[in-house]
Amino acid sequence: MAEITAQAVKQFRARTGLPLMDCKKALQDAGGDEEMAIESLRKGGEKLALSRADRETAFGRFGISCGADKPVGAIVELQCESAPVTQNEEFILLANDLAEALANHPVATTEELLALPSPSKDGLTLNEQKQDLFNRIREVFKVGRMARLEGATGGYSHNAGTISGVLIRFEGDNDDLARDISMHIAAMRPSVVTVDELDPELVAKEREILTEAVVKEGKPEEIAKKMVEGRLRTGLFAEKVLLQQPYVRENKQTIAQICEQNGMKILEFVHWELG
Repeated sequence: MAEITAQAVKQFRARTGLPLMDCKKALQDAGGDEEMAIESLRKGGEKLALSRADRETAFGRFGISCGADKPVGAIVELQCESAPVTQNEEFILLANDLAEALANHPVATTEELLALPSPSKDGLTLNEQKQDLFNRIREVFKVGRMARLEGATGGYSHNAGTISGVLIRFEGDNDDLARDISMHIAAMRPSVVTVDELDPELVAKEREILTEAVVKEGKPEEIAKKMVEGRLRTGLFAEKVLLQQPYVRENKQTIAQICEQNGMKILEFVHWELG
């Protein structure tokens, strides 16, 4: 049997993305001939990867890189075939590595992201890290949506029941509150940060409906106007607008009031649910 050096195994792993022991065995079986080893591997793991490429990836989680002290935050969707894999430590690490790499490199496509060096696996690209995990778990992984926000960021990944990920951009330095507000967004699902960001046609239509209802109640004009605005605040605005929502951890105060008390300003957010 030909002697296979550690360097040869490492180079072959970089080429194939397979686990080290699989690479060593394939090279030994092929007498050190890489092309012969690759041909053999294609009948195993590589062939399996191709046969599973079109399988549904209905599960997954969101990798997040964030912090008040970081110049950029990022969120990346990583999908898999089964629920148990979402709790695998290496799968979680891959999701977060994808987000960290995206935060540090403004790439535009999945292919560009996967070509970046892995933050946690020295000498491997993210694609090689992903392929290595596939060959051990034998499930297809797909990188879905991804986004970067420049500035101080906070985030939260919810992985029970509805799988969702939140990344917010804010002014301030309170990481704990940023995470709590991200959790609030995951639970309450606002659409926008401020009332001004709502579709004017949606607001006008809702105001028209509320006005008709109040007029039928026979209220005086000035009182009717106040009632309409009050119902807008507790209805449409509380449903759709982050700053107008009662804070889930202290529902006597709105998110706007909590932010003001803590010197924080929410600038924008990303909220995705898996798939």
